[in-house]
Amino acid sequence: MADTRTPQAASQNTAIAGLDSLELGDVGTGREPGLIARKAWSATWPKLLAIALVLGAWQLFYLINFHGDTSTGLVKGPGAGLAGLWDQAQHAQLWQAIGNTVRTAVVGYLLAMLIGSLIGAIVSRIPPLRAATGSIISGLQTMPSIAWFPFAIILFGTSESAILFVMVLGAAPSIANGLITGVDYTPVLLLRAGRTMGLRGVALYRHLILPASLPAYLAGLKQGWAFAWRSLMAGELLVIIVGNLSLGILLNNAQDNQDLTGAISIMIVILVIGIVVDTIFTKTDLAVRRRRGLLTDTRPA
Repeated sequence: MADTRTPQAASQNTAIAGLDSLELGDVGTGREPGLIARKAWSATWPKLLAIALVLGAWQLFYLINFHGDTSTGLVKGPGAGLAGLWDQAQHAQLWQAIGNTVRTAVVGYLLAMLIGSLIGAIVSRIPPLRAATGSIISGLQTMPSIAWFPFAIILFGTSESAILFVMVLGAAPSIANGLITGVDYTPVLLLRAGRTMGLRGVALYRHLILPASLPAYLAGLKQGWAFAWRSLMAGELLVIIVGNLSLGILLNNAQDNQDLTGAISIMIVILVIGIVVDTIFTKTDLAVRRRRGLLTDTRPA
């Protein structure tokens, strides 16, 4: 079937489709020798340094013999602790705990992202609704997640649903506020340009406002993950689900057995997972900023 659109209409549609690409930086396609290795090392060494600092603090805590815990064997050095963690890694128990925790984290965070994005998109474009609910969203964001657990346990019992409920309440407001902030800071000139090109209603939101709010939205997603992860860890310590092994359960077991070294080892595992996820968010943010020309390439010519 022949295209019946006029040249003017086709040109306008092309311009609208590319409106969200205004001010984008150049996307490099070349690969210099050794560039990938240098980038990998520059991204890896800060994380390795962070882990080394944690191990150094552990060694210092061991050497100061806090309350005589070293002499009694309650506290062991990082060498013994990591050796014990390596022994646990040889068995399925640790990996099962990590798998269950990560699965719950992904499910809870995706639910929070869906709900928070939907709320942010609706509230940001309906002024009366925003006036009525804006302070509620901010209040939920500042409310400690652990305060929701008694309510969640009464409502859902000691189940995974209770943990997911608190994760959503902890993360969704941050995600919604991130999107709302991004919409608020959409440049007025960009909005005028979009309306001049014929964008109205949903089309204006889809082709202009949402792409323009992406940096702030990513910041809200990152903050939402932090709230979701903290809520999950608190939930696994408070909501003991029989038959569902998790990192929180392993921490509880270490507490019951007065195994401080084992508890520190599990905390390091939790820290490493957090660092990996933070790296993903950081790389995504850098890619968006570079794509929009907000980063300057300072590499020598």
